[in-house]
Amino acid sequence: MYEFTEDCMIHIQQIDDEHRHLFALINEAVGMMQETTDVEPMAGNLLRQLKEYANTHFVHEEAYMESIHDPELEIQRKEHHAFRKKVNEFVLDTSSEEKVRESFSQLMEYLVRWLYHHILSSDMMIGKIKATDGEEDAFAFTDKYKTGIELVDDEHRRLFEIIKETNDLINTVYVHDKYDEIMQLLAELRQYTEIHFSDEEAFMGKIGYPELPSQKQAHAAFVEKLVDIDLNELDEIDDNQQEYLAKLVDFLLGWLSNHILVADKKIGEYYEKQLQE
Repeated sequence: MYEFTEDCMIHIQQIDDEHRHLFALINEAVGMMQETTDVEPMAGNLLRQLKEYANTHFVHEEAYMESIHDPELEIQRKEHHAFRKKVNEFVLDTSSEEKVRESFSQLMEYLVRWLYHHILSSDMMIGKIKATDGEEDAFAFTDKYKTGIELVDDEHRRLFEIIKETNDLINTVYVHDKYDEIMQLLAELRQYTEIHFSDEEAFMGKIGYPELPSQKQAHAAFVEKLVDIDLNELDEIDDNQQEYLAKLVDFLLGWLSNHILVADKKIGEYYEKQLQE
């Protein structure tokens, strides 16, 4: 069964409740498919329920984001649209009972993978990206981000630096064609992020950190987000490149900051307790 874990909580009650219900529907569907013999009508009915509830949830989520003027709303709408398209185009293979089960299971695996990644990389940022008040440098790696683990803190600091370099380049007026340099920096960010996550996960494994599985899920979701960044869109949004890139940097910095404060700081606390025992 698929578990709706604490790391999936974004602490907006309606959204968390609906995410939890989506997981419950998927688990119910998987359970019923394992128990029933007449799988085709059952699969069709379950699929309809999931489509309807997912659509209802997306409407509620987008309405909430609109109410708080969340800058990520358009990105969320695109991701929701892609999900709807995938599910609406799905057709059960009814050539045999075995094929029905197989194709339905593949859809459930897709739904769960998409949900985990969407929650951990996109929904986690709802309401988190806010304009700075001008008194604090958003790109500064300050003491509040330190975990007390030297390797982790050093790598976090470098990630902040790469994002700041990208932001500085985006806002430089003296460089006419910044596209290639921005591409290089984002490629460096992706590569260094993967190295950091690997190092961090190895450290968590070494100290027996109990939340390693949920950390791995969050890391995988963010890496997938980085991989899915389509900078080819820049050619299609010529008039709004600056805005597109600025929002991208806001998301990257917001996700990293939030992940450190909510998840990574706990690693340091756990490690500190181990040293004291």
